[in-house]
This record gives sequence, structure tokens and C-alpha cells, in this order.
Amino acid sequence: NVFANFFQNAIHGVALAFAAEKNLRIHFCLGFLVLILGLILGVGTEKFCILLLTVALVILTEMINSALEFTIDALYKNKYSNLVRFAKDISAGAVLFVSIIAVIIGLIVFVPELIDFI
Repeated sequence: NVFANFFQNAIHGVALAFAAEKNLRIHFCLGFLVLILGLILGVGTEKFCILLLTVALVILTEMINSALEFTIDALYKNKYSNLVRFAKDISAGAVLFVSIIAVIIGLIVFVPELIDFI
């Protein structure tokens, strides 16, 4: 069944990414903590959905970065090249950019909630 194979391959890909990428595990754990904090503070449905999408975007970007790095390493057989370095740096920069935006969103959502909580 093509549909079952699709899900099996996708789940295998997620498992590989988590096994191979320390930064992905860190982002996942931090994202989980952010969502738990959102539930504890009762941020509301709309803000919680924003947090959920933000966490998903960070994890998605990290997974795409990892896939790109593995692909480039396979194509260039781990040989150094300025173009390889540029591609990897740009991909890592995308993760950094999304992570910075995620922190800003977290501050926008949580600072007022924490002030009210205190």
C-alpha cells in the first residue's frame, strides 16, 4: 500500500533526524517546554496555536537543514568546497533566523502572561 509506505518512510525520517541531530532534540525539548508553559499560564487558544506553529516551524527548519546537509555531504562525498560551505551556512542561517523570531514570539506571548501571573 503506497499510503502506508509513505507514513512508514516519513516516520523513519523523523526517527533518523532525531537520532542524528542533537540540535533537533534540543529544539524539540525547548519547544515542548514552551508549550507546557503556555498551558500552565493559560495563554488561550489563539496564542497557544501561535506557539505551536512557531515550535513546528523551528523543528521543520532544523529538519530541512539536516536533510540539506546530508544531501550535500553525499553529493560532494564530504569534500570541502566554498559552495558547499555557503549552502550549509545559508541553511544554518535559516535555522538561526527562525529561532530568533521564535524567541521574539515567545517574549511577546509570555512576558505579559508572566507579569499577570506574578
